[in-house]
Amino acid sequence: MTRRVPRIVKLLLLPSCPFSAFADSDAERTALAKIKHEIESLKPLIAEAKAQADSDARVQFQYDWLALDLDRMVLGIQEHLSAPSTQPRSFPPLKGDYRH
Repeated sequence: MTRRVPRIVKLLLLPSCPFSAFADSDAERTALAKIKHEIESLKPLIAEAKAQADSDARVQFQYDWLALDLDRMVLGIQEHLSAPSTQPRSFPPLKGDYRH
């Protein structure tokens, strides 16, 4: 009987392990969805800044490059949220330099 108690305890605790993994996965998915939403909410601000930019300035900020990088980030997040967790992905590098 003493040997069965640890097995029973293990069997009772086993279902709680995957649940905590799902909870972490759900929290991550929720956080990523929020990040995606925040990135998308930047688009009107970028359009406003672009409209106010000095077209005669010697150095121009490349708003189109910034928008493309943000679109890539949103796409990467969306693909992660939509893809099976075991599928590897590669993403094009971000430009990162917005001065021209």
